[in-house]
Amino acid sequence: MSKTLAVTAYGRPALFEVVERSAPAPEAGQATLRIEAASLNPYDLTIASGANDPSGAKLPLAMALEGAGVVTAVGEGAVDATGREVEVGDALYGAFGGAAAEHVTVRTAGLFRRPDEVEAVEAAGLLLVGATAEHALVTVDVADGDTVLVHGAAGSVGSLVVQLALQRGATVIATAAARHHERLRGYGAVPVVYGDGLVERVRELAPQGVTAAIDTVGTAEALAVSVALLADPGRLVSIANFSGAVQEAGGKLIGSGPGADPGREIRAAARPKLAEALAAGAIEVPIARRFPLAAGADAYAFLADGHAGGKVIIEP
Repeated sequence: MSKTLAVTAYGRPALFEVVERSAPAPEAGQATLRIEAASLNPYDLTIASGANDPSGAKLPLAMALEGAGVVTAVGEGAVDATGREVEVGDALYGAFGGAAAEHVTVRTAGLFRRPDEVEAVEAAGLLLVGATAEHALVTVDVADGDTVLVHGAAGSVGSLVVQLALQRGATVIATAAARHHERLRGYGAVPVVYGDGLVERVRELAPQGVTAAIDTVGTAEALAVSVALLADPGRLVSIANFSGAVQEAGGKLIGSGPGADPGREIRAAARPKLAEALAAGAIEVPIARRFPLAAGADAYAFLADGHAGGKVIIEP
């Protein structure tokens, strides 16, 4: 049996409990992983609210959408995302449901190998936020010479947006609380505190305005400031503001919200590149806090606060 974090009653907040479940023997194309780290994402809160399961038919529902672990059993013909045969002892990571558990049996075709020099917590938190970041950059065509305003730059998605935008040759102005500025400067961004007077502070840094804006927080301030500073509102993209105001202003929405472009092909194409970059040490995944499996409810409460400043990790 495997201890598993599950939501047993939907809500905001939801009720979480650690339950006992069996990890079935792997079938063809599958492997059983001993989980080392599971990563939480904001979309987990939507799942835990019951928005996707009004009848409650899926309860109790195992939680967390991505993780990293070591293979303990393999089914026939199991290969990883690169087509390499999976073997017992391989360290793998990727996106799969129910990752907050001691053991999980999953399909392996979408999983990547974790090099020894990469920590499980970083690998577990990479692909979903990294693919979202890449989707945002592609959507507004960030390239060498751009000046990009990133709202919520210290968050899990924002941190990857900053790093990937800089690698494209852009100048990045990054909004974040002051406690995160040193890390953002370390990436090569120019940090700025959000709040009253943000337009003026950004204009001091970029007198000609910005050429693209990426909103990862969904606030009215992020929208208003972006519109005020952009010459072309079509180069605004939000992953979080689904009120309709972004589209009314001429911007774009991506992700899983209403009216948003899911960008499945872009995100799928991004994942191998992200895995290569992580293995090469070219990007980092900031970890905000780690929780043991028994404190899974606390992990989700911390995530729901909205100011984690990096990935929230559960370690069985």
